[in-house]
Formats: sequence, structure tokens, C-alpha cells
Amino acid sequence: MIGACVALSVAVAACDDKVSSRGSSNGAAPAVSAHAGPSPSADGDDPDEPDDAGDPGRSRSPQPSRSGSPAAKPTPSKSGTSAPPPGNAYADRLPKFGKPPVPHRINLPEGDGVPYYARIPTDQPVAFLTIDDGWVKRPEALELLRESGVKVTLFLTINAIKDDPGYFKQLRDAGAGIEAHTLTHPQLKGKPYAFQKREICGSADQLGTLYGKRPTLFRPPFGEKDATTLKVARDCGLQAGFFWKETVDKGTVRYQEGHTIQKGDIILMHFRDRFVDDFIAALQAISAAGLTPALLADYMPAA
Repeated sequence: MIGACVALSVAVAACDDKVSSRGSSNGAAPAVSAHAGPSPSADGDDPDEPDDAGDPGRSRSPQPSRSGSPAAKPTPSKSGTSAPPPGNAYADRLPKFGKPPVPHRINLPEGDGVPYYARIPTDQPVAFLTIDDGWVKRPEALELLRESGVKVTLFLTINAIKDDPGYFKQLRDAGAGIEAHTLTHPQLKGKPYAFQKREICGSADQLGTLYGKRPTLFRPPFGEKDATTLKVARDCGLQAGFFWKETVDKGTVRYQEGHTIQKGDIILMHFRDRFVDDFIAALQAISAAGLTPALLADYMPAA
């Protein structure tokens, strides 16, 4: 008699809900976590570590980084690593949004430099999902944009996208806005005018050549800027610079203020291996707040 033995092991992942002050430049409240998917981590990033140091999807807050050896720069992922899932693959996870309101454009203040926003001053029930860099090019991103029907703003780094600019043309055609995020993703704060101008103007110029429309908006790497950064941005023909109120990583939304997204909030995520979980988590948080995703450029004065 042959006996059969079946062993079943279940691994239970513990969710790390560490309190984080990431992304706060004004003494904001500690972050609160909200989860939107059971998928395991594919990249091993710690969302509480300072991010965006030229690697896939890291965007740190303008606070001093913790001590330690710098992380090695990862190899950008190609867009053809796997086939996109079939249509409606995310229907059970994507919230449904109604038609966004007709945008009420804001007035920008005068000054030597561009204004800098973490929240758009609007009473309309909208929030702004922004996605940075472009190193990791998951094929699912296009499917998600098409299925969700939402508008997002991409702040793209030239070094991150130059291996496959066509990938972002597809996202643009699906409704994404393409804006500037420098040539090489350096720290700008404290750098000379000429250095910052090369990074900011050069980024806007190249994106205009690649995608047929020159950006009008800008995000400095790491969210770090000084008066020179804002002046250079204006001299480069840009309208405004942007920080954020919420961050998303590994399917977790972290808040600077309270436990919900507020009207006009700018939300930061990245092109990372966990793009699907991050994108869905952001949309679920927007929906839970009774808001609709909108495009940042639609709320700026007409260029």
C-alpha cells in the first residue's frame, strides 16, 4: 500500500505599519497606512526609507536622509518583460468614477519664481495622482489607465525614459499628462543657476521633442528646491512646481494629514515593480474620500 502525504504551508506576511513622517516639510502629522492588495513585494523597498535617489520609483522627502551606504542604482526594467493581462483584468479592484467636474483653473501668484504646491487650492471634489521617474516600465500600466479611465500626471526623468520613450507615448495616448522632472534626477537645492537651468530646461525641451508638447509643470527630484530652482523653472517657461500630500508604495497609502485624501491633494507614486498595487491603492483612497482623479494641467491657467 502506497501512502500519500500532502503538506501545506501557508506563509503569512506581516504588514509593517511603521509611523512615517516622509513627505512632510511643514511638521505634518505622521503617516497613516491603508492597504489595497495582497500582492507580495517584488522590489524589497522600505517605504519609510528616503526614496527617489535615481532608482526605480524612490522619492524622498526634503528631510535629511538617514545615515548609511547609498543604495546601488538598479537596472531599469524593459516594457516587454511580460505580456499585459487580458482586458478587464482589474475590474473587481478598480473603483468606478463618474465624469470629473469641469475644471476651475486657479490663478497663479506673481513672483521671481514659480509657485510650489502640495495641494491645489480648489473647492472641487478632485485629487491629483502623479507618477514619477519612469525607470520601471510595467506593461500593466497601460491596461490600468485604459480600464480605469482616469487622468494622471507623469513627471518623467530623461535618463529613466530614454531607453523606451514609446512606452510613455502609449500612456499619453491613454490620457496621461507628461511633465518635467529633470535630465538626470540630481539634487537641485543649493546648486548654481547654470546647473539647475541645464537640468530643468533641458528636461522640458527634450520631452517637448519626444512627445510633441513641451511641459508646463515641474517637480524637482526628491521634492527638494530652493529659490534658484523656482526662478529657473520660471525662466524655463514653466508655470508651477509640485510637492505632495500623500505617498503610495507597495499598495500602502501614507498620509501627511489625517486619514483621508482631501480636495486638491497631490498624491505621489512611482513607476515601480508594484505599480499595479500602488495605482489601485491610490484610486481606492481617492474614491473613499468621495473625490475624482483629475489632471494637474487642467487646473493651471491656459498656457
